Amino acid sequence: MSDDSQRPIIVRRIKKAAHGHHGGAWKIAYADFVTAMMAFFLLMWLLGSTTKATREGIAEYFKTPLKVSMSGGSGAGDASSVIQGGGSDLTRTTGQVQKTSTPAKKKTINLEAAKAEAMRKEKAKLEELKAKLDKKIDSQPILKQFKKQLLIDITAEGLRIQIVDEKNRPMFNIGSAVLQPYAKEILGEIAKVLNDVPNSISLSGHTDATPYSGGERGYSNWELSADRANACRRELVGGGIADGKILRVVGLSSAVMFDKTDPSNPINRRISIIVMNKQTEDAVRNDGGKLEVPQDKLKEVTDATPAKPSP
Repeated sequence: MSDDSQRPIIVRRIKKAAHGHHGGAWKIAYADFVTAMMAFFLLMWLLGSTTKATREGIAEYFKTPLKVSMSGGSGAGDASSVIQGGGSDLTRTTGQVQKTSTPAKKKTINLEAAKAEAMRKEKAKLEELKAKLDKKIDSQPILKQFKKQLLIDITAEGLRIQIVDEKNRPMFNIGSAVLQPYAKEILGEIAKVLNDVPNSISLSGHTDATPYSGGERGYSNWELSADRANACRRELVGGGIADGKILRVVGLSSAVMFDKTDPSNPINRRISIIVMNKQTEDAVRNDGGKLEVPQDKLKEVTDATPAKPSP
């Protein structure tokens, strides 16, 4: 037996050690860095886009927030500041003192004066509309021949356009709610002008004092005046008045006379178109007052309403 067979067999096993697992701490650090940079650039953008007075107001607010909010000052009650509140008039009924960057300069905002100015501007627009209608009547032969039957004036409710009857030229036949052809032409031309203004419109029908034979128990001047007003509404819509522009259609019978000395005068038979001002429009939308129903009363009404039977 050779010497080689007597030698022991040595097996070398090389153990490969795995690399350690890389942690995710660097990701958190990187995310924090990106967030900090975003906050920094956002801060720089805010500082560059705000005025000096606004920055001073914000700084003052964070220094003494309670003092600023209660006593006013730059940054509290200042219309140019992003932080509103405070001021000498917390109820905002008579106006707010607005402080500028210079402490010695103050500007008082009077809410009543602002409201009066808005009403003045609205009246000026209605007067401009009246002038436009007068010019249209004088320039168009269709309307000019009926000029005596078109009465335009400014009232407390807005611009009023009245189309009245003449003795030999009525808008409707006696006891009828069907418009005469000339009346349709007038309403069609008026619709084109009224559609150019944003104001809402009110329509009211009027009759003379001549009663129906059956009195007011059956079909009377109340129903007739309402039907005539609604006929005019349909004609205005057909002439191009925008949907929802007509806010109110009423029949007033002979309750509001044009000629109170002569109740049977044909001029009492008329249609009134009112381009309402904002105050009148708000009153109509709120049914003449603030539309507020207490929650307990609302619940009582809801509970008292019978449920609809299922089909």
